[in-house]
Amino acid sequence: MDAFTSFFESRSSSRNSWTYDSLKNFRQISPIVQIHLKQVYLSLCCALIASAAGAYLHILWNIGGLLTTLGCMGSMFWLLSTPPCQEQKRVALLMASALFQGASIGPLIDLAIRIDPSILVSAFVGCGVAFGCFSVAAMLARRREYLYLGGLLSSGVSILFWLHFASSIFGGSAALFKFELYFGLLVFVGYIVVDTQDIIEKAHLGDLDYVKHALTLFTDFAAVFVRILIIMLKNSEEKENKKKKRRY
Repeated sequence: MDAFTSFFESRSSSRNSWTYDSLKNFRQISPIVQIHLKQVYLSLCCALIASAAGAYLHILWNIGGLLTTLGCMGSMFWLLSTPPCQEQKRVALLMASALFQGASIGPLIDLAIRIDPSILVSAFVGCGVAFGCFSVAAMLARRREYLYLGGLLSSGVSILFWLHFASSIFGGSAALFKFELYFGLLVFVGYIVVDTQDIIEKAHLGDLDYVKHALTLFTDFAAVFVRILIIMLKNSEEKENKKKKRRY
């Protein structure tokens, strides 16, 4: 509880001290790290394009499912086990992971398009804005300021795992599903901040593996996007049900 209190206090104090000049202040990030971050975010953008291509392939040929999920996980493990010297191979594996990930969430995207395509656009824009804001906040904050939240977020992931495990065995409820959805969104938004600072700190210490770092941010983005999209679909469904009740 004290950790959460100090987190919001630091956020409040930093918000009050921000000016236009402070928004441009990246002096604590060395030029080498800045170049590394450009490579990371460029790779992330390419991975998002590959993921969109995977979702499109699912819409065309209905390929998304268990096999693409296993393919995504296999590509990720293969990438992480490949030496950094094999750069082209690791970039290709990153794109393959993103492609399989896009195909895996293709059924959800297809459902959103059938219900209302504007929901998909709104979810992606909302996720992009949130990702960008929290990433910039992590860059502007003092080095290692939010890394201590990693333990809390790991505990949150553990809670989500056991809740999902319990609901799969004993049966879940709508309230439990909604809690998992919103709590999971909070956890993975927190991971955007922590992972961004972790990447910056590792780069300062000499770890310039931009492919692995891009993969980390891609998984954060995908987790946040899926949850935002599901929340928006649920809200749209509830609105439609209310309209039907009013008609009758």
